[in-house]
Amino acid sequence: MRGKYVLLAALFVLSYININSQVQRNRTATLMGCKFDFSILAEDSLQAEKYIDKAIDEIVRIENLISDWKPDSQVSKVNQNAGIQPVKVDREVLELTRRAIKISEITEGAFDISFAAMDKIWKFDGSMKKMPSEEQIKEFIKKIGYKNIIIDTLNSTLFLKLPGMKIGFGSIGKGYAADKAKELMVKNNVKAGIINASGDISVWGHKINGEYWNIGIINPFEPSDITGFFTLKDECVTTSGSYEKYVELEGNKYSHIIDPRTGYPVKGIKSVSVIGPNAETANGFSTSIMVLGVKAGFKLINHYPDYSCLIITDTGKIHKSKYFKTKVEFYNKKIKSATRL
Repeated sequence: MRGKYVLLAALFVLSYININSQVQRNRTATLMGCKFDFSILAEDSLQAEKYIDKAIDEIVRIENLISDWKPDSQVSKVNQNAGIQPVKVDREVLELTRRAIKISEITEGAFDISFAAMDKIWKFDGSMKKMPSEEQIKEFIKKIGYKNIIIDTLNSTLFLKLPGMKIGFGSIGKGYAADKAKELMVKNNVKAGIINASGDISVWGHKINGEYWNIGIINPFEPSDITGFFTLKDECVTTSGSYEKYVELEGNKYSHIIDPRTGYPVKGIKSVSVIGPNAETANGFSTSIMVLGVKAGFKLINHYPDYSCLIITDTGKIHKSKYFKTKVEFYNKKIKSATRL
């Protein structure tokens, strides 16, 4: 009988070793015009690398559908035919557009994927040397409007009613890609990992030591520094910030996040981090809140208990939304005490 117990104990130890004998592999790749970081836990290094390959292939597939700078993508073809004719697209593109329009509706236009027309006058690649005129901005504002995006679900087509209109998924596309890559990993029984799409982050499972994932919070006043961290398990966090891309004109900095209702870059908020179950939706909320401001932004997100956010204002003040329960720690003196709205 004793021998039986010894055998069972030995089997338990072997089982425990097998369960915990995982490795973590990390890789960085440039996708969708930005940096993606992958961390995957698997049984061995070779398997982990294969999983990362699968995740990258999935993101490349999505990029080829929704990129507005690749001329042969479906979204580019929609833009090329603005004011001319509807364009047939995959159901996936149709549904992504439908969800984007839904965010536009609930934010009353503070979020709008047709703001992409403004890239003709606001440039954040170093080529912009002077402010656009008020007349130019007014002219391009006429080409912005989610109500002029026509979805035909029967024929699976998208049509932009006005010539010169343009849609772009820069505001939610990376979050969507992170969601789809994570979905693929979970489907392949990958127990844990992180997909970081330049600040749009999806995590699942535990770290290799059994702890939850710590996600660094960029100091918006000194973007090369980390000012604190979130602790996450099976969640997503996306961050939008005025510090990410900007142009400096006449001694003033102008953020790449444009208010589609006015045509001008947003002011007042340095960064917004939104936490929730879906990176695409969190991405839409973080962009919207940058535009709406603190009070209107919290009025929006407090209607959705599964999502919460943390805002850092231009003065360094922190605000947490009503349902913010995520463990967060700050250790930078420039970031002031948090308040809940």
